[in-house]
Amino acid sequence: MTERTVSHATFVIDRTYDPPPERVFAAWTSPEVKSQWFGDVANPSPDYQLDFRIGGRELNKGGPEGGAVYTYDALYQEIVPGQRIAFSYIMDMVRTRISVSVATVEFKPDGQRTRLIYTEQGAYFDGHDKPEFREHGTKELLNNLATYLAR
Repeated sequence: MTERTVSHATFVIDRTYDPPPERVFAAWTSPEVKSQWFGDVANPSPDYQLDFRIGGRELNKGGPEGGAVYTYDALYQEIVPGQRIAFSYIMDMVRTRISVSVATVEFKPDGQRTRLIYTEQGAYFDGHDKPEFREHGTKELLNNLATYLAR
């Protein structure tokens, strides 16, 4: 019998972006815009879906060329326009569930700029994923967001 394990972790990423909160928030709300910074921007998924509303779903698939396909499947739990987004999501590697997470993104005015606070609580299964990998990947996504906003 295969031993099953779960590890839990919380991480917080605090970033400041030059545009005001309305513009930073808007970058999360449209599939045309979010697909430009979320995921592999050099090779975006043709199957990307975003239904940005409470109860709406976001779906993204991808992975390294010739490697495993990862699936991100999110459900929006709370949206306060310009201020907060809360969602839960699962990550699968091929057909193996590797994690379940709850995340909150807060958008706070910082003068004319935006302070974005991303908090994620995750359960990582059977050693297939690790909190430090997820935090690193999320930081990369938020770097992509900075690049998008700087255009």
